[in-house]
Amino acid sequence: MAKKQNGSVLPDETVMNKIYFIRGQKVMLDSDLAELYGVETKQLKRQVNRNIQRFPSDFMFELTEKEFELLRCQIGTSKIGRGGTRYLPMAFTEQGVAMLSSVLNSERAIAVNIQIIRIFTKIRSMLLTHKDILLKLEQVERKILKQDEKNEKFEKEIQIIFKALKQLLNPPQPEREKIGYKKS
Repeated sequence: MAKKQNGSVLPDETVMNKIYFIRGQKVMLDSDLAELYGVETKQLKRQVNRNIQRFPSDFMFELTEKEFELLRCQIGTSKIGRGGTRYLPMAFTEQGVAMLSSVLNSERAIAVNIQIIRIFTKIRSMLLTHKDILLKLEQVERKILKQDEKNEKFEKEIQIIFKALKQLLNPPQPEREKIGYKKS
């Protein structure tokens, strides 16, 4: 498979779209990982089960039926018996994904694995950066408002500035123009 311009095997967006937030952790599902690695899901599960001692509960866990049902509704997979999965999926944390490289020993698996780990790291640093900026903005806002409670005009101007800065960090999604036929 030809590599992308940045040296990765797959576009970063493809990998990022397969990362879910379950039980307070960023995880990837076995079926998505199998697709990325170019193997069948049952082959990936077989290798994991053969090496289960390498996957403690903080590396990999099986989804509950309720979690799977909620996730299935979100990602649009078919129901059991209609071409969908017969078993509850396994969810791999960042450490579990790293451990998969020792279980699936192909060149593609290693290359995809390196890319996934880099994306997990990038997501972590982006979240920390945004969180730090918002915390510092709130601290400065509180400090200024306490010092200048007497001057209401100044307070309102500062609040407008902070509101604009917060919108820059979390921009609202623009409304998209509807597609289709228009009635005249």
